Amino acid sequence: MSLSDRQNRILAFLNQAGGNLTSTELTDAFDVSVQTIRKDLNELSNQGLVQRVHGGITLPRQNRNLSFSNRQVINLDAKRSIAQAVADRLPEGASVFLGIGTTPQQVAQALLGHPGLQVVTNNLNVALTLCRNPNIETLIAGGRIRPADQDVMGEDTTRFLRRFQVNFGIFGIGGLSESGELMDFSLEESHLSRAILDCSDQRVLVADSSKYLRSAPIRTGLLDEVDLFVTDHLPEPVEALLRDKHTEVICTSGNETGESA
Repeated sequence: MSLSDRQNRILAFLNQAGGNLTSTELTDAFDVSVQTIRKDLNELSNQGLVQRVHGGITLPRQNRNLSFSNRQVINLDAKRSIAQAVADRLPEGASVFLGIGTTPQQVAQALLGHPGLQVVTNNLNVALTLCRNPNIETLIAGGRIRPADQDVMGEDTTRFLRRFQVNFGIFGIGGLSESGELMDFSLEESHLSRAILDCSDQRVLVADSSKYLRSAPIRTGLLDEVDLFVTDHLPEPVEALLRDKHTEVICTSGNETGESA
């Protein structure tokens, strides 16, 4: 099921508001009836994207990620713009990691017309997408398939990635904390993202604004370990964290680009 434009805006508003909103705030913000907002919130809750509480909604308190199919519909336009910004930066002949998640999948889609790359991935959708371009060499890791996440995981998977040293490591995260911590939902996800961070010349984080303040239990690293952060919206607390760092930021909503320093 796809999300309406208003439902995507509700999710963005919820993240910007720190994870809690009342029904009154939502009806005022979107100038619609209580019944209309209630229908939107029921649909978002049924998909596990929000948690209904008395008088409003909160971000769901999750120790597990949403299914891949549910994540595909969240902020899809934002993910596509992020993906195109990344694809525009990759030179011909580069070697690339593409990690787990729906935004790396969109990066793969944006790379379909690229003249040539070597891509290492454990993301099944990335591999299926890139095999449509014979000029892109795709290497896929072996391991245990996670049906709900549509990827491959495990010690063999992480060990395979650690055999490479690539030009660009492109990865997503489960959540981004207020203090700039990169959060994941499981240890094996964290180990895999850590391998990408450790084995890439340029580390590229792709994360739309719904990841800000999203709850995830495992700390993988810090935002200032990233060389390039591509997002659709940069919350002011995150911008403040990066002011004295050397992380380049591309914000696709305003076509802003520059080094946070």
